[in-house]
Amino acid sequence: MSVARVSEIIAMSKVSFDDALTQGVARAHKTLKNVKSAWVHDQSVDIDKGKIVGYKVSLKVTFVLND
Repeated sequence: MSVARVSEIIAMSKVSFDDALTQGVARAHKTLKNVKSAWVHDQSVDIDKGKIVGYKVSLKVTFVLND
């Protein structure tokens, strides 16, 4: 039997939502062990003078706890 936990993280990118997602998963993997999945909970953009200057994704990352 395994037990999992969910941690919420927010990742940002100046390039795209896909880049923010990739960076968020990579960072979660660096810190958390046994990362198994991620759910995009929310997306948003930062706007400056009418132009998009940043992309944000809120992720719920699932990882399995060690025995």
